[in-house]
Amino acid sequence: MSLPWAFICPSSRGIGFALTRHLLRSTTIPILATARGDTSATKSSLLADLPGAPDLAQRLTVVPCDVTDEPSIERAARLAAELYPARTHHLHLACAVPGILHAEKSPRQIDASDSLETFRVNTVGPLLLIKHFSEFLPRRATQMEEQEEKGDATLPRHAVWLSMSARVGSVTDNRLGGWYSYRASKSAVMSLTKTFDNFLLARSGERAVAVAYHPGTVRTDFSREYWDGVEDGKLFSPEYAAERMVSVVGGLELGQRGRCWDWKNDEVPP
Repeated sequence: MSLPWAFICPSSRGIGFALTRHLLRSTTIPILATARGDTSATKSSLLADLPGAPDLAQRLTVVPCDVTDEPSIERAARLAAELYPARTHHLHLACAVPGILHAEKSPRQIDASDSLETFRVNTVGPLLLIKHFSEFLPRRATQMEEQEEKGDATLPRHAVWLSMSARVGSVTDNRLGGWYSYRASKSAVMSLTKTFDNFLLARSGERAVAVAYHPGTVRTDFSREYWDGVEDGKLFSPEYAAERMVSVVGGLELGQRGRCWDWKNDEVPP
């Protein structure tokens, strides 16, 4: 039987940080996490105050990875192949959650370098992660261990590749305008998700799916400037956002593949 592992990129702060800690607490699978900076410091922060941290540390590996630097992604993938050989393991849950926001309220505020950076992080970054890590997802012939509730979280029966999108990436739900480069970058993530899922359907069948995800507005440095404008009860802690993400992913049916879902498990239209 092929054994599962999880991949979270990045894990050094925000939702990725909370998600990695949540998976450490609530599952028993090994986790490959990434950070652009000091990996030792990131690992220590991820384990801080968690019950049984010395045991959890055995399941957690933090590797250097910058989604704007393809060689670093390639190195991380080579290490993953050493840690989790394809003959014995498969990637069961991958969460590509990098994000950056340059908020343009009018066309005059559009800056070419900022727009390119937005696409490099939000769109090309996840695309390069797919390039180098998709080979770890199970194939049709992979004999996958039945996912049991060995912790508090329920892992999906099939492997899931999740890419972070956003509701503002929806073209049909765009009522307010603005945020030109960010909206477009997240729309592109939805398109790439569908394309990648078509690939997985052909290569992996029912063993692996790809989805995009909208976590809601989360109380992180990423969204700090916009906290005051969020409705009461709609500004989530990173911990709650991570719990909802794992819950939604754990309940995904095969018929939901290739689309974008939010924290309520409602579809975000393309």
